[in-house]
Amino acid sequence: MFGRDRIEYKTPEQMRIMRRAGLVVADLLDAVREQVRPGVSTAELDAVAAGVIADAGATSNFLNYHGFPARVCISVNSEVVHGIPGERVIEPGDVVSVDGGAIVDGWHGDSAFSMVVPDADPADLDLVRVTEEAMWAGIAALATADRLGQVGEAIDDAVTAAGDLGIVAEYVGHGIGSAMHQPPDVLNYRSGHRGPRVRPGMCLAIEPMLVRGEPTTTVLSDDWTVVTVDGSRAAHFEHSVAVHAGGIWVLTARDGGAAGLARHGVRVVPIA
Repeated sequence: MFGRDRIEYKTPEQMRIMRRAGLVVADLLDAVREQVRPGVSTAELDAVAAGVIADAGATSNFLNYHGFPARVCISVNSEVVHGIPGERVIEPGDVVSVDGGAIVDGWHGDSAFSMVVPDADPADLDLVRVTEEAMWAGIAALATADRLGQVGEAIDDAVTAAGDLGIVAEYVGHGIGSAMHQPPDVLNYRSGHRGPRVRPGMCLAIEPMLVRGEPTTTVLSDDWTVVTVDGSRAAHFEHSVAVHAGGIWVLTARDGGAAGLARHGVRVVPIA
Protein backbone atom coordinates (compact mmCIF):
# COMPACT_ATOMS: atom_id res chain seq x y z
CA MET A 1 0.00 0.00 0.00
CA PHE A 2 1.40 3.37 -1.04
CA GLY A 3 0.65 6.50 0.97
CA ARG A 4 0.13 9.91 -0.55
CA ASP A 5 3.83 10.56 -0.01
CA ARG A 6 4.54 7.53 -2.28
CA ILE A 7 6.09 5.57 0.56
CA GLU A 8 5.31 1.86 0.34
CA TYR A 9 3.92 0.70 3.69
CA LYS A 10 4.38 -3.04 4.23
CA THR A 11 2.13 -5.51 5.98
CA PRO A 12 3.55 -7.76 8.71
CA GLU A 13 3.52 -10.68 6.27
CA GLN A 14 5.51 -8.67 3.71
CA MET A 15 8.02 -7.76 6.42
CA ARG A 16 8.42 -11.42 7.27
CA ILE A 17 9.29 -12.15 3.64
CA MET A 18 11.76 -9.25 3.70
CA ARG A 19 13.31 -10.85 6.76
CA ARG A 20 13.91 -14.00 4.71
CA ALA A 21 15.62 -11.88 2.05
CA GLY A 22 17.57 -10.11 4.79
CA LEU A 23 18.92 -13.39 6.15
CA VAL A 24 20.14 -14.37 2.68
CA VAL A 25 21.98 -11.04 2.56
CA ALA A 26 23.44 -11.68 6.02
CA ASP A 27 24.66 -15.10 4.82
CA LEU A 28 26.28 -13.74 1.67
CA LEU A 29 28.01 -10.90 3.49
CA ASP A 30 29.31 -13.29 6.16
CA ALA A 31 30.61 -15.62 3.45
CA VAL A 32 32.36 -12.79 1.63
CA ARG A 33 33.83 -11.40 4.85
CA GLU A 34 35.39 -14.79 5.63
CA GLN A 35 37.18 -14.76 2.26
CA VAL A 36 38.56 -11.20 2.38
CA ARG A 37 42.33 -11.58 2.69
CA PRO A 38 45.48 -10.58 0.80
CA GLY A 39 45.77 -12.21 -2.60
CA VAL A 40 42.04 -12.67 -3.22
CA SER A 41 40.55 -10.78 -6.15
CA THR A 42 37.32 -8.82 -5.85
CA ALA A 43 35.90 -10.99 -8.67
CA GLU A 44 36.50 -14.07 -6.51
CA LEU A 45 34.58 -12.40 -3.68
CA ASP A 46 31.68 -11.69 -6.02
CA ALA A 47 31.64 -15.38 -6.98
CA VAL A 48 31.28 -16.29 -3.30
CA ALA A 49 28.23 -14.04 -3.05
CA ALA A 50 26.77 -15.54 -6.22
CA GLY A 51 27.05 -19.02 -4.75
CA VAL A 52 25.23 -18.08 -1.54
CA ILE A 53 22.40 -16.42 -3.45
CA ALA A 54 22.01 -19.43 -5.75
CA ASP A 55 22.09 -21.93 -2.89
CA ALA A 56 19.33 -19.99 -1.13
CA GLY A 57 17.10 -20.01 -4.22
CA ALA A 58 17.12 -16.21 -4.12
CA THR A 59 17.87 -13.64 -6.82
CA SER A 60 20.51 -10.91 -6.88
CA ASN A 61 19.06 -7.41 -6.87
CA PHE A 62 22.42 -5.88 -7.80
CA LEU A 63 23.22 -7.90 -10.93
CA ASN A 64 22.05 -5.94 -14.01
CA TYR A 65 20.58 -3.16 -11.86
CA HIS A 66 20.86 -0.26 -14.33
CA GLY A 67 23.56 -2.39 -15.96
CA PHE A 68 25.65 -3.15 -12.84
CA PRO A 69 27.65 -6.28 -13.76
CA ALA A 70 28.03 -8.06 -10.40
CA ARG A 71 26.20 -9.42 -7.34
CA VAL A 72 27.96 -7.19 -4.80
CA CYS A 73 29.68 -3.83 -4.81
CA ILE A 74 33.24 -4.05 -3.50
CA SER A 75 34.88 -0.71 -2.78
CA VAL A 76 38.49 -0.51 -1.64
CA ASN A 77 40.31 2.31 0.18
CA SER A 78 39.35 5.63 -1.48
CA GLU A 79 36.39 3.98 -3.23
CA VAL A 80 33.30 4.99 -1.27
CA VAL A 81 30.60 2.86 -2.87
CA HIS A 82 29.55 1.03 -6.06
CA GLY A 83 32.95 -0.51 -6.76
CA ILE A 84 32.76 -3.14 -9.52
CA PRO A 85 34.38 -6.51 -8.70
CA GLY A 86 37.13 -7.50 -11.10
CA GLU A 87 40.84 -8.23 -11.25
CA ARG A 88 41.82 -6.03 -8.32
CA VAL A 89 43.59 -8.07 -5.63
CA ILE A 90 43.14 -7.36 -1.94
CA GLU A 91 46.33 -6.19 -0.22
CA PRO A 92 47.41 -5.96 3.44
CA GLY A 93 45.98 -2.88 5.14
CA ASP A 94 43.19 -2.33 2.61
CA VAL A 95 39.86 -0.94 3.75
CA VAL A 96 37.27 -3.13 2.03
CA SER A 97 33.57 -2.23 1.85
CA VAL A 98 31.08 -4.82 0.62
CA ASP A 99 27.48 -3.94 -0.26
CA GLY A 100 25.10 -6.75 -1.21
CA GLY A 101 21.46 -7.62 -1.62
CA ALA A 102 18.97 -10.32 -2.51
CA ILE A 103 15.34 -10.81 -3.55
CA VAL A 104 13.04 -13.45 -2.07
CA ASP A 105 9.51 -13.79 -3.48
CA GLY A 106 9.69 -10.27 -4.91
CA TRP A 107 10.90 -8.56 -1.73
CA HIS A 108 14.35 -7.05 -1.23
CA GLY A 109 17.14 -7.00 1.34
CA ASP A 110 20.19 -4.69 1.26
CA SER A 111 23.13 -4.43 3.66
CA ALA A 112 26.81 -3.46 3.75
CA PHE A 113 29.89 -3.68 5.95
CA SER A 114 33.46 -2.43 5.96
CA MET A 115 36.58 -4.06 7.36
CA VAL A 116 40.32 -3.47 7.43
CA VAL A 117 42.66 -6.20 6.22
CA PRO A 118 45.63 -6.78 8.58
CA ASP A 119 48.02 -5.09 9.11
CA ALA A 120 45.64 -2.27 9.84
CA ASP A 121 46.30 1.44 10.21
CA PRO A 122 44.71 2.43 13.55
CA ALA A 123 43.12 5.44 11.84
CA ASP A 124 41.37 3.08 9.41
CA LEU A 125 40.13 0.94 12.29
CA ASP A 126 38.67 4.08 13.88
CA LEU A 127 37.03 5.03 10.60
CA VAL A 128 35.33 1.64 10.33
CA ARG A 129 34.32 1.61 14.01
CA VAL A 130 32.78 5.09 13.90
CA THR A 131 30.92 4.38 10.66
CA GLU A 132 29.34 1.26 12.12
CA GLU A 133 28.45 3.01 15.36
CA ALA A 134 26.92 5.92 13.42
CA MET A 135 24.69 3.44 11.60
CA TRP A 136 23.51 1.94 14.89
CA ALA A 137 22.90 5.42 16.31
CA GLY A 138 20.67 6.16 13.32
CA ILE A 139 18.80 2.87 13.64
CA ALA A 140 18.32 3.46 17.39
CA ALA A 141 16.89 6.91 16.67
CA LEU A 142 14.39 5.36 14.27
CA ALA A 143 12.88 3.41 17.17
CA THR A 144 11.55 6.58 18.81
CA ALA A 145 11.63 9.12 15.98
CA ASP A 146 8.57 11.13 15.08
CA ARG A 147 10.13 12.37 11.82
CA LEU A 148 12.68 10.65 9.62
CA GLY A 149 15.06 13.60 9.80
CA GLN A 150 15.86 12.57 13.37
CA VAL A 151 17.76 9.57 11.97
CA GLY A 152 20.15 11.87 10.10
CA GLU A 153 20.53 14.03 13.18
CA ALA A 154 21.54 11.01 15.26
CA ILE A 155 24.09 9.87 12.67
CA ASP A 156 25.52 13.39 12.43
CA ASP A 157 25.79 13.67 16.22
CA ALA A 158 27.56 10.30 16.47
CA VAL A 159 30.11 11.28 13.84
CA THR A 160 30.70 14.71 15.37
CA ALA A 161 31.24 13.23 18.82
CA ALA A 162 33.76 10.72 17.49
CA GLY A 163 36.14 13.19 15.89
CA ASP A 164 37.27 14.58 12.56
CA LEU A 165 35.58 12.43 9.92
CA GLY A 166 33.56 13.57 6.93
CA ILE A 167 30.03 12.46 6.06
CA VAL A 168 29.44 11.82 2.35
CA ALA A 169 26.28 13.80 1.57
CA GLU A 170 25.61 12.80 -2.05
CA TYR A 171 24.67 9.22 -1.20
CA VAL A 172 21.99 8.46 1.36
CA GLY A 173 19.76 5.72 2.70
CA HIS A 174 16.42 4.86 1.16
CA GLY A 175 13.16 3.04 1.40
CA ILE A 176 13.22 -0.64 0.45
CA GLY A 177 10.55 -3.25 -0.22
CA SER A 178 9.15 -4.44 -3.54
CA ALA A 179 12.05 -2.50 -5.11
CA MET A 180 15.58 -2.02 -3.83
CA HIS A 181 15.44 1.78 -3.89
CA GLN A 182 12.22 3.57 -3.00
CA PRO A 183 11.13 6.79 -1.32
CA PRO A 184 11.91 8.21 1.14
CA ASP A 185 15.54 9.31 1.20
CA VAL A 186 17.20 8.75 4.59
CA LEU A 187 19.78 11.48 5.12
CA ASN A 188 22.99 10.78 7.02
CA TYR A 189 23.35 14.33 8.32
CA ARG A 190 21.48 17.12 10.04
CA SER A 191 19.42 19.30 7.70
CA GLY A 192 16.52 21.69 7.81
CA HIS A 193 14.24 19.01 6.36
CA ARG A 194 12.19 17.18 8.99
CA GLY A 195 11.26 14.38 6.62
CA PRO A 196 8.09 12.28 6.59
CA ARG A 197 6.49 10.98 9.74
CA VAL A 198 7.81 7.63 10.90
CA ARG A 199 4.92 5.19 10.64
CA PRO A 200 4.44 1.43 11.03
CA GLY A 201 4.95 -0.30 7.69
CA MET A 202 8.05 1.69 6.73
CA CYS A 203 11.11 -0.34 5.71
CA LEU A 204 14.29 1.68 5.39
CA ALA A 205 17.94 1.10 4.47
CA ILE A 206 20.10 3.19 6.80
CA GLU A 207 23.64 3.56 5.43
CA PRO A 208 26.18 6.18 6.48
CA MET A 209 29.37 6.57 4.45
CA LEU A 210 32.28 8.32 6.15
CA VAL A 211 35.73 9.41 4.98
CA ARG A 212 38.98 10.30 6.70
CA GLY A 213 39.38 13.47 4.65
CA GLU A 214 37.14 15.78 2.67
CA PRO A 215 33.77 14.21 1.80
CA THR A 216 33.83 15.43 -1.80
CA THR A 217 33.44 12.60 -4.30
CA THR A 218 33.54 11.89 -8.02
CA VAL A 219 32.54 8.96 -10.22
CA LEU A 220 35.16 7.05 -12.23
CA SER A 221 34.96 6.43 -15.96
CA ASP A 222 33.18 3.10 -15.38
CA ASP A 223 30.13 5.25 -14.45
CA TRP A 224 29.75 3.38 -11.15
CA THR A 225 32.70 3.59 -8.78
CA VAL A 226 32.45 6.56 -6.41
CA VAL A 227 35.81 7.76 -5.02
CA THR A 228 36.98 10.54 -2.75
CA VAL A 229 38.52 13.43 -4.67
CA ASP A 230 41.38 13.80 -2.18
CA GLY A 231 42.14 10.06 -2.10
CA SER A 232 41.16 9.65 1.55
CA ARG A 233 39.85 6.30 2.71
CA ALA A 234 36.16 5.58 3.15
CA ALA A 235 33.88 3.18 5.03
CA HIS A 236 30.23 2.18 4.59
CA PHE A 237 27.75 0.29 6.77
CA GLU A 238 24.11 -0.48 6.03
CA HIS A 239 21.14 -2.43 7.38
CA SER A 240 17.54 -2.75 6.21
CA VAL A 241 15.15 -1.97 9.07
CA ALA A 242 11.40 -2.51 9.47
CA VAL A 243 9.18 -0.24 11.55
CA HIS A 244 6.03 -1.97 12.80
CA ALA A 245 3.39 -1.43 15.44
CA GLY A 246 5.49 -3.15 18.12
CA GLY A 247 8.84 -1.49 17.41
CA ILE A 248 11.73 -1.96 14.98
CA TRP A 249 13.34 -5.07 13.51
CA VAL A 250 16.69 -5.07 11.71
CA LEU A 251 15.89 -7.37 8.83
CA THR A 252 19.46 -7.93 7.60
CA ALA A 253 21.05 -8.57 11.02
CA ARG A 254 21.10 -12.21 12.08
CA ASP A 255 20.10 -11.28 15.66
CA GLY A 256 17.57 -8.73 14.45
CA GLY A 257 19.89 -5.95 15.59
CA ALA A 258 19.80 -6.88 19.29
CA ALA A 259 23.54 -6.53 19.95
CA GLY A 260 24.02 -3.30 18.00
CA LEU A 261 21.00 -1.60 19.56
CA ALA A 262 21.54 -2.78 23.13
CA ARG A 263 24.26 -0.12 23.53
CA HIS A 264 21.58 2.49 22.82
CA GLY A 265 18.98 1.03 25.16
CA VAL A 266 16.74 -0.07 22.29
CA ARG A 267 15.03 -3.45 22.23
CA VAL A 268 14.44 -5.26 18.97
CA VAL A 269 10.89 -6.51 18.41
CA PRO A 270 10.56 -9.20 15.71
CA ILE A 271 7.19 -9.81 14.11
CA ALA A 272 6.00 -13.22 15.26
